Parts: sequence; structure tokens; C-alpha cells
Amino acid sequence: VQLVESGGGLVQPGGSLRLSCAASGFTFGNYYMRWYRQAPGKVRELVAGITSTGGNTNYADSVKGRFTISRDNAKNTVYLQMNSLKPDDTAMYYCRGSGYESPGSVYDYRGQGTQVTVSS
Repeated sequence: VQLVESGGGLVQPGGSLRLSCAASGFTFGNYYMRWYRQAPGKVRELVAGITSTGGNTNYADSVKGRFTISRDNAKNTVYLQMNSLKPDDTAMYYCRGSGYESPGSVYDYRGQGTQVTVSS
């Protein structure tokens, strides 16, 4: 099982980044996917979530209107489009999946993260 994040980097305030999280080793279409972030010295924050079919999404108040979560079940990938980035968005971003392989067998997986730094 793997969740591999990519797309992080250094960006100026007001800029954009698109994070990707590629999944393998489990039935991606059965999993609710989330993006979290954690900055040094701060509590981990749930940024966004998306249902298994992509029909429903939710966002932290701090990113509403700026970030968009999406998924492509054919590619086993979840994305986080981040626009109008602010220095406060600087953090390690992780994707996480929660779901099942068969009735009664619930699993939870997390990737290693990708660093996002917003600075001029």
C-alpha cells in the first residue's frame, strides 16, 4: 500500500500549486480521501476531504474559496489545487485515505507528505 504525494515546493504569496496523491495497493474507489497539513509547532489541520465518488467535498474555513480537492478514480489519484496562497499555508501536506476492502474490513492509510512553502 502506498500514498505518494507530489507537487509541493516554494511559491510566492498569491501563487498557486497543485498537489497530487497517487494511491496504490488498495481499492481507491472505496476510500474517503483527505488532505491534512502540519506546520512546525502547530496542530495538524484537516484541510479538505472528498467522498469516494467525488460527489461531496468539505474544507477547513481557512482554505474555503482558495483550495479545491478533487479525485480521479481511474488514475487512483486525489488532488489539491491551491490558489491565492498565503505564508500561513506553509506546512507539510499529507493525504490520507479511510475506507474498506470488504465489509467489516476498515483501513486507514497516510502518505509521507510534500512540503509547501509560501514565501517571498
